[in-house]
Amino acid sequence: MQSDRIRLFQTLPQACGYWKGRTAVNVVIDPSCTGIEAVYAAALTHGFRRAGNHVYKPRCPRCSDCVPCRVVLDRFSPDRSQRRCLARNGDITLVDADPGFTAERWALYQRYQQQRHPGGGMDDGSVEDFRHFLTAPWSSTRFLELRVGERLLAVAATDATPSSLSAVYTWYEPHERIRGLGILAILKQIAYGQAHGLEHLYLGYWIANHPKMHYKHQFRSLEILTDGGWVGLPRQST
Repeated sequence: MQSDRIRLFQTLPQACGYWKGRTAVNVVIDPSCTGIEAVYAAALTHGFRRAGNHVYKPRCPRCSDCVPCRVVLDRFSPDRSQRRCLARNGDITLVDADPGFTAERWALYQRYQQQRHPGGGMDDGSVEDFRHFLTAPWSSTRFLELRVGERLLAVAATDATPSSLSAVYTWYEPHERIRGLGILAILKQIAYGQAHGLEHLYLGYWIANHPKMHYKHQFRSLEILTDGGWVGLPRQST
């Protein structure tokens, strides 16, 4: 991916979503770029990710804490805690569904935002915000639904490329905490990628010593992107 072939834009400084008192700046691939779907897989390997129609990565002038991370699928096996999570949720079925709005998905999304992220700016979003955030007209996105019978418990919006998956966003039933639905959704995405013979599951960004990022460190075969390329991240003890 070369900047002389694809235009890149830099956003204005905005409040950081991870560290209070810091500002963030992103680099964004021109959303009007013709054939952006053809370069998306390469963009993932360079540390970009998607939100709505925008493919971006952080480029903050005074901070480099956000580090791209991915799971190497053919080297992954669940640890003891993750096996317990799978066993607890043996009654859940994965449904590979087309993306988009449904009243059922929207109701679950609202409950999740209002209970898990109150005051975060997404808890009072509209249906259009929901649509624009999770899908793009050019992306091969799947909504991986986790269901018990007909009841919807979680949705993992997941982009699929010829070689990899990218975890865009997951929302789940906030009143089912004992199930560990956030971890389960990643385990199901990993299994889905393995079943389709894919190489990686991109998990967005990892931030050392940030409490919201600890769960990513517990996935075996996790790699981070450094100046020297992708390298394995040693696991922390639990």
